[in-house]
Amino acid sequence: MLEEIMPPWVATAELFGDPLDLTLFPEEEALVSGSGDKRRREFRTSRHCAHLALRRLGMDPRPVLRGDRGAPTWPPGVVGSITHCAGYRAAAVARGALSIGIDAEPHLPMPRGVLERTATPAEAAALDLLGLPDPGRLLFSAKEAIYKAWYPLTGHWLGFLDATVTFATSPPPLTGSGTFAAEISVHGPGWPARFEGRWLVSGGLIVTAIAVPAPSP
Repeated sequence: MLEEIMPPWVATAELFGDPLDLTLFPEEEALVSGSGDKRRREFRTSRHCAHLALRRLGMDPRPVLRGDRGAPTWPPGVVGSITHCAGYRAAAVARGALSIGIDAEPHLPMPRGVLERTATPAEAAALDLLGLPDPGRLLFSAKEAIYKAWYPLTGHWLGFLDATVTFATSPPPLTGSGTFAAEISVHGPGWPARFEGRWLVSGGLIVTAIAVPAPSP
Protein backbone atom coordinates (compact mmCIF):
# COMPACT_ATOMS: atom_id res chain seq x y z
CA MET A 1 0.00 0.00 0.00
CA LEU A 2 2.57 2.53 1.11
CA GLU A 3 4.78 2.32 -1.96
CA GLU A 4 1.74 3.21 -4.09
CA ILE A 5 1.59 6.69 -2.57
CA MET A 6 5.27 7.38 -1.98
CA PRO A 7 7.70 8.82 -4.56
CA PRO A 8 10.29 6.38 -5.93
CA TRP A 9 13.13 7.91 -3.93
CA VAL A 10 11.51 6.71 -0.68
CA ALA A 11 12.18 3.15 0.50
CA THR A 12 9.25 1.48 2.23
CA ALA A 13 8.40 -1.75 4.02
CA GLU A 14 5.09 -2.99 5.42
CA LEU A 15 3.61 -6.07 7.08
CA PHE A 16 0.02 -7.02 7.78
CA GLY A 17 0.71 -9.20 10.80
CA ASP A 18 3.25 -9.89 13.51
CA PRO A 19 5.70 -12.73 12.66
CA LEU A 20 6.63 -14.69 15.77
CA ASP A 21 10.32 -15.10 14.94
CA LEU A 22 11.35 -11.45 14.82
CA THR A 23 14.39 -10.35 16.81
CA LEU A 24 15.55 -6.79 17.34
CA PHE A 25 18.73 -5.19 18.54
CA PRO A 26 19.09 -5.36 22.35
CA GLU A 27 18.85 -1.56 22.55
CA GLU A 28 15.48 -1.71 20.80
CA GLU A 29 14.17 -4.57 22.93
CA ALA A 30 15.04 -2.56 26.02
CA LEU A 31 12.60 0.17 24.93
CA VAL A 32 9.61 -2.15 25.42
CA SER A 33 10.93 -4.50 28.09
CA GLY A 34 8.22 -3.45 30.53
CA SER A 35 5.37 -3.27 28.01
CA GLY A 36 2.50 -5.69 27.48
CA ASP A 37 2.48 -8.35 24.78
CA LYS A 38 0.43 -6.33 22.29
CA ARG A 39 2.74 -3.34 22.52
CA ARG A 40 5.86 -5.52 22.21
CA ARG A 41 4.50 -7.25 19.10
CA GLU A 42 3.57 -4.05 17.28
CA PHE A 43 6.87 -2.43 18.26
CA ARG A 44 8.95 -5.38 17.07
CA THR A 45 7.16 -5.62 13.74
CA SER A 46 7.31 -1.87 13.17
CA ARG A 47 11.04 -1.78 13.92
CA HIS A 48 11.53 -4.80 11.67
CA CYS A 49 9.86 -2.80 8.88
CA ALA A 50 12.27 0.03 9.61
CA HIS A 51 15.21 -2.36 9.25
CA LEU A 52 13.82 -3.67 5.95
CA ALA A 53 13.33 -0.15 4.63
CA LEU A 54 16.90 0.82 5.56
CA ARG A 55 18.19 -2.28 3.79
CA ARG A 56 16.20 -1.32 0.68
CA LEU A 57 17.87 2.07 0.92
CA GLY A 58 21.23 0.27 0.72
CA MET A 59 22.09 0.51 4.42
CA ASP A 60 22.86 -2.17 6.98
CA PRO A 61 20.11 -2.40 9.61
CA ARG A 62 20.93 -0.69 12.87
CA PRO A 63 19.02 0.15 16.05
CA VAL A 64 16.18 2.60 15.53
CA LEU A 65 15.75 4.15 18.96
CA ARG A 66 13.55 6.94 20.31
CA GLY A 67 14.27 10.65 20.21
CA ASP A 68 12.23 13.67 21.28
CA ARG A 69 8.54 12.92 21.88
CA GLY A 70 9.15 9.28 21.02
CA ALA A 71 10.04 9.94 17.37
CA PRO A 72 12.34 7.31 15.84
CA THR A 73 16.00 8.22 15.42
CA TRP A 74 17.56 7.50 12.04
CA PRO A 75 21.14 7.21 10.79
CA PRO A 76 22.85 10.46 9.75
CA GLY A 77 21.59 11.69 6.40
CA VAL A 78 18.39 9.63 6.61
CA VAL A 79 14.86 10.75 7.41
CA GLY A 80 11.94 8.44 8.01
CA SER A 81 8.69 7.63 9.71
CA ILE A 82 7.01 4.59 11.29
CA THR A 83 3.33 3.78 11.74
CA HIS A 84 1.19 0.94 13.01
CA CYS A 85 -2.47 0.15 13.57
CA ALA A 86 -4.49 -3.03 13.92
CA GLY A 87 -3.38 -5.36 11.12
CA TYR A 88 -0.74 -3.08 9.64
CA ARG A 89 2.86 -1.97 10.37
CA ALA A 90 5.02 0.14 8.06
CA ALA A 91 8.11 2.30 7.74
CA ALA A 92 9.43 4.71 5.12
CA VAL A 93 12.96 6.16 4.82
CA ALA A 94 14.92 8.32 2.38
CA ARG A 95 18.34 9.89 1.97
CA GLY A 96 18.91 13.54 1.31
CA ALA A 97 15.31 14.59 1.98
CA LEU A 98 13.92 17.00 4.55
CA SER A 99 11.19 14.97 6.19
CA ILE A 100 8.76 12.06 5.90
CA GLY A 101 5.48 11.50 7.70
CA ILE A 102 3.28 8.42 7.38
CA ASP A 103 0.19 7.23 9.24
CA ALA A 104 -2.18 4.27 9.07
CA GLU A 105 -5.63 3.90 10.57
CA PRO A 106 -8.42 1.33 10.37
CA HIS A 107 -11.17 2.50 8.02
CA LEU A 108 -13.77 2.72 10.77
CA PRO A 109 -16.06 5.46 12.06
CA MET A 110 -14.44 8.02 14.31
CA PRO A 111 -15.26 7.74 18.02
CA ARG A 112 -17.90 10.18 19.14
CA GLY A 113 -16.59 13.70 19.61
CA VAL A 114 -13.14 13.14 18.10
CA LEU A 115 -13.85 14.76 14.73
CA GLU A 116 -15.08 17.93 16.44
CA ARG A 117 -11.76 18.19 18.31
CA THR A 118 -9.54 17.54 15.30
CA ALA A 119 -11.30 19.29 12.39
CA THR A 120 -12.62 22.74 11.65
CA PRO A 121 -16.29 22.93 10.59
CA ALA A 122 -15.16 23.65 7.01
CA GLU A 123 -12.88 20.59 6.96
CA ALA A 124 -15.60 18.34 8.34
CA ALA A 125 -18.14 19.60 5.77
CA ALA A 126 -15.72 19.10 2.87
CA LEU A 127 -15.21 15.42 3.74
CA ASP A 128 -18.59 14.57 2.20
CA LEU A 129 -17.24 15.56 -1.22
CA LEU A 130 -14.84 12.60 -1.17
CA GLY A 131 -17.63 10.08 -1.54
CA LEU A 132 -16.07 7.74 1.02
CA PRO A 133 -17.88 6.06 3.90
CA ASP A 134 -16.74 7.37 7.29
CA PRO A 135 -14.15 9.84 5.90
CA GLY A 136 -13.35 11.35 9.31
CA ARG A 137 -10.57 8.82 9.86
CA LEU A 138 -8.93 9.91 6.64
CA LEU A 139 -8.69 13.48 7.87
CA PHE A 140 -7.38 12.30 11.25
CA SER A 141 -4.73 10.17 9.52
CA ALA A 142 -3.64 13.03 7.27
CA LYS A 143 -3.14 15.27 10.30
CA GLU A 144 -1.10 12.58 12.04
CA ALA A 145 1.14 12.30 8.97
CA ILE A 146 1.46 16.09 8.90
CA TYR A 147 2.64 16.19 12.50
CA LYS A 148 5.21 13.45 11.86
CA ALA A 149 6.59 15.43 8.93
CA TRP A 150 6.41 18.72 10.85
CA TYR A 151 8.10 17.91 14.14
CA PRO A 152 11.55 16.85 12.81
CA LEU A 153 11.72 20.13 10.87
CA THR A 154 10.75 22.44 13.72
CA GLY A 155 11.04 20.63 17.06
CA HIS A 156 7.73 22.23 18.03
CA TRP A 157 4.29 20.84 18.80
CA LEU A 158 1.57 21.16 16.14
CA GLY A 159 -2.05 20.87 17.19
CA PHE A 160 -4.77 19.29 15.07
CA LEU A 161 -6.37 22.68 14.40
CA ASP A 162 -3.03 24.25 13.44
CA ALA A 163 -3.15 22.45 10.06
CA THR A 164 -6.03 23.00 7.65
CA VAL A 165 -6.34 20.09 5.23
CA THR A 166 -7.89 20.24 1.78
CA PHE A 167 -8.49 17.05 -0.20
CA ALA A 168 -8.40 17.24 -3.99
CA THR A 169 -11.85 16.60 -5.45
CA SER A 170 -11.31 17.51 -9.09
CA PRO A 171 -11.98 14.91 -11.85
CA PRO A 172 -11.35 12.08 -12.28
CA PRO A 173 -13.56 11.00 -9.35
CA LEU A 174 -11.73 9.67 -6.33
CA THR A 175 -12.12 5.92 -5.94
CA GLY A 176 -10.01 5.20 -2.90
CA SER A 177 -6.89 7.30 -3.39
CA GLY A 178 -5.95 10.90 -3.94
CA THR A 179 -3.96 13.89 -2.77
CA PHE A 180 -4.25 16.47 -0.03
CA ALA A 181 -2.64 19.74 0.96
CA ALA A 182 -2.21 21.30 4.39
CA GLU A 183 -1.83 24.95 5.25
CA ILE A 184 -0.01 25.49 8.56
CA SER A 185 -1.04 28.41 10.77
CA VAL A 186 1.93 28.19 13.17
CA HIS A 187 4.91 30.21 11.99
CA GLY A 188 8.60 30.34 12.88
CA PRO A 189 11.93 30.96 11.12
CA GLY A 190 12.29 28.41 8.35
CA TRP A 191 9.19 26.49 9.34
CA PRO A 192 7.14 25.01 6.49
CA ALA A 193 3.85 26.75 5.75
CA ARG A 194 2.42 24.03 3.54
CA PHE A 195 2.63 20.27 3.06
CA GLU A 196 1.38 18.11 0.22
CA GLY A 197 0.60 14.43 0.61
CA ARG A 198 -1.21 11.41 -0.77
CA TRP A 199 -3.71 8.96 0.67
CA LEU A 200 -5.00 5.47 -0.05
CA VAL A 201 -8.00 3.56 1.29
CA SER A 202 -7.92 -0.19 0.65
CA GLY A 203 -8.67 -3.44 2.44
CA GLY A 204 -10.19 -1.78 5.47
CA LEU A 205 -7.13 0.45 6.01
CA ILE A 206 -6.30 4.11 5.50
CA VAL A 207 -2.71 5.11 4.74
CA THR A 208 -1.51 8.70 4.38
CA ALA A 209 1.96 9.89 3.44
CA ILE A 210 4.02 13.07 3.10
CA ALA A 211 7.52 13.15 1.64
CA VAL A 212 9.36 16.49 1.64
CA PRO A 213 12.33 16.48 -0.75
CA ALA A 214 15.41 18.56 -0.21
CA PRO A 215 15.31 21.91 -2.01
CA SER A 216 16.87 22.04 -5.46
CA PRO A 217 20.40 23.50 -5.49
